[in-house]
Formats: sequence, C-alpha cells, structure tokens
Amino acid sequence: MPEKTNTLLIRTPEGIVFSRLLAGPVVRFGAWLLDFAVVAALTAAFSMAMILVHIVSPDIGGALTIIGYFVITFGYSIVCEWRWHGQTLGKRIFRLRVVDASGLHLQFNQIILRNLLRFVDSLPALYFVGGVTMLANRRTQRLGDLAANTVVVHLPEIFEPDLSRLLAGKYNSLRQYPHIGARLRQRVSAQEAAILLRALTRREKFEPQARVDLFAEISAHFRSLAEFPPEATDGVTDEQYLLNIVDILYQSSRTKRAEPGSRESVADDAIEYETQRSA
Repeated sequence: MPEKTNTLLIRTPEGIVFSRLLAGPVVRFGAWLLDFAVVAALTAAFSMAMILVHIVSPDIGGALTIIGYFVITFGYSIVCEWRWHGQTLGKRIFRLRVVDASGLHLQFNQIILRNLLRFVDSLPALYFVGGVTMLANRRTQRLGDLAANTVVVHLPEIFEPDLSRLLAGKYNSLRQYPHIGARLRQRVSAQEAAILLRALTRREKFEPQARVDLFAEISAHFRSLAEFPPEATDGVTDEQYLLNIVDILYQSSRTKRAEPGSRESVADDAIEYETQRSA
C-alpha cells in the first residue's frame, strides 16, 4: 500500500511547488451530510409539486418523481461544483474544494464523472465503498476522484492585509498610465504579486541596508515587466515604486471582488498563495 499523506504537492512547469492540505474522510462526510440535507429538501419540495400529477396519473407521476430524484441528486453537485469552482454548499461551509490532482484547471467532464460515480461510492450505504477507498488511498480519493483525477482539499483561512493602510498617504504617479497598468497586471503572476506583498508587509522587520537592497532587486524585476515613463518614476524610491505597483495590481480587487480564475483576481490569488506559503 502506498504511503499515506495529508498533503498534495503540485509542481508547475516553472518549477514552483504548491502544497495543498488534503481533506480526510471525516470532514468530507460532514460536508456530504449537509449536501444530503439540501438534496433531501429539494426532493421533498419536488415531490410536493408532483402531487397533482400523481392524482391525474399515478404512473406518470411515479416516473417523473424517479427522474426528478436522479436529476436533483446528481444535478445539484454537478451544477454547484461547476458554478462554484469545485464547491457545493457543504464544501463551502467546511472550506473544502475539488481540484484537479495535477494542478490543472478543473474540467466539466471531471465534475460529471466524479459525481456519476457517487452511486458506486455510496454502496452499500453511507458511502462505505468510498470511505474504504479513501482510507486505502494515499491522496484520500474515492472511486469517483480516482476516475476523474481529482482530489478534495482544505481551503486555508484567508487573511487579507489592510491594503488601504499600506497604501495610504502617498500619491501614485503610475495611475496616470492605465494602459501600462493593465499591461502590468497581465504580466504579473499570482506568485510574483504574493512575493511583493509579503516583502512590503514585513518591511519593518528588515535591517535598513537589507531593506534597500531587497526592494532594489524586486523593483528591477517589476520595472522589466512594464516600463512606465520617466516622469512617473523619477525621484520615486524603489520602496515607494513597489507600493505604487501594489496599488496598480490590487485596484481591481478593492473596487469589486473578481471572478476566480480571471486576470483581475491576481490580488486574491496572491493573498491565497501567500497564506499557503506561510501556513
């Protein structure tokens, strides 16, 4: 039997390694109980709506009830996990998410496959087959996860730094060039934004010379990604330049919450990445 682990390690093509905490059978069962209650409530409401059909034609009413039960049972999880990026109501409450086991974007066909195989995992009752499979699998995958190449992970508690306090009190000359700012947001990865944010929020802990050298090196990197006109950067220290860059990167997320996976969500992704790195 392969060695059991509670951590999923994902290595990107750039050589960056992410670690995600895998969800165990107990917490997944708790999330399933909540989802089961939701499905039961929806099914009961549907059955009440079908009373008139049963009166008119018991055979048609019975057939529609069975069809409706399967549509609600499987459709609930499929629709929720697709619309909420790997989450159902139960998973959201327990801070769980379905992700691709290789770190790729979760595909719709994976969601369908893992949910259709719930029937097998739930045999003979209370997810016995799925539970045994999770206990025997090093990545805590049930049969549906194995077939779809997915895992369920814990989402870290996200701590969002007070950006208004970090960026307050200084004029940002870079805001005069929104087209360059947009180009910069396209080129900066979530990991780069997280490194920048981490450095700025911890700057008071650095020795003076180390602080100057560090921000000079980071500043040189971000200047190479998008070049602002000299009149916007002349006389601006490296540290203030990077504060201005943070303002540019995070301005979208501070005005409205971006959709996960979009370019405007680089700030949210960076905060989550930073949380995982420091966990």
